[in-house]
Amino acid sequence: MTTRTARLAHRPWWPWLRRIAVWAFFGLIAWLLVSQARAIDWQEVFDAMRALPAATLWLAGALAAGSFATYSTYDLLGRHLTRHPLGARTVMGVTFISYAFNLNLGSLVGGVAFRYRLYSRLGLPNGTITRVLGFSMLTNWLGYLVVAGVAFCFWPLVLPAEWKVGNGGLRILGAVLLLLAAAYFVLCALASGHVFRLRHYPFKVPSLRMAWLQLAMSCLNWALIGSVIWVLLQGAVAYHTVLAVLLVAAVAGVVTHVPAGLGVLEAVFLALLSHEVAQGRLLGVLLVYRGLYYLLPLGVATAAYFVTELRARRWRHAMPSKR
Repeated sequence: MTTRTARLAHRPWWPWLRRIAVWAFFGLIAWLLVSQARAIDWQEVFDAMRALPAATLWLAGALAAGSFATYSTYDLLGRHLTRHPLGARTVMGVTFISYAFNLNLGSLVGGVAFRYRLYSRLGLPNGTITRVLGFSMLTNWLGYLVVAGVAFCFWPLVLPAEWKVGNGGLRILGAVLLLLAAAYFVLCALASGHVFRLRHYPFKVPSLRMAWLQLAMSCLNWALIGSVIWVLLQGAVAYHTVLAVLLVAAVAGVVTHVPAGLGVLEAVFLALLSHEVAQGRLLGVLLVYRGLYYLLPLGVATAAYFVTELRARRWRHAMPSKR
């Protein structure tokens, strides 16, 4: 916090001004969504949703399940590094729950708060939780760097003119992302086992073999997410194009901090693919995708969360009797 910001924080009007600014921002987002919604032929959207074959929905659901299963193994890497005692099934359960809530409520609530809550209830110290969480996030974004780098370099999107970024800009961005990923691999090759201090938290550089495992798992997950939307579109758009648009939407959702990227995902897809797919059909596919990849797992994760809480409570009550 800067000196000027610290002085402002002590003024009685500053907290209210910040709240007003935040609510004004979300009010603007809501107004944009409503204005966009009025221009959409919702009957066409619902018709497109009803027209999806059952086999397509089952396949998309299976791919979504595969993505969640893949992501749920991320924290197992942190378990291997920290050597904490929780079982693999328990770790995967916590990761699944946090991922589902992360998608729907944002990273601070889902990815961070739920992990700290559940892991601490299961007996892990905060330092271990931080290392597991940090390594899981690193795994996720390492795959993003490589998949997005390849997509932007070799299959650049045709962006709207108002974005002021052409194919050349995307290729440069893709090259930068690949260089960042390469730098991580160089670090793992040259400094494996070295411990760095990041804001008082130790980061032990993993082995090169672990880095390759991180990359394989994360790339597989991003590829599966893209395949869910591609299957729902029934091949109307090339797979690499769908994947590239998804990667753009993922970053847009993180930057805007809108829970679940609500409206952001749809806006990016409509802006980049409406020239290839009818607007109503595209929006219908995205709504089905939200149901399969966001809402359905959230329902399962909510039930799993309460079960995990009960298990953690029983485990904590049983601890004294084991001593």
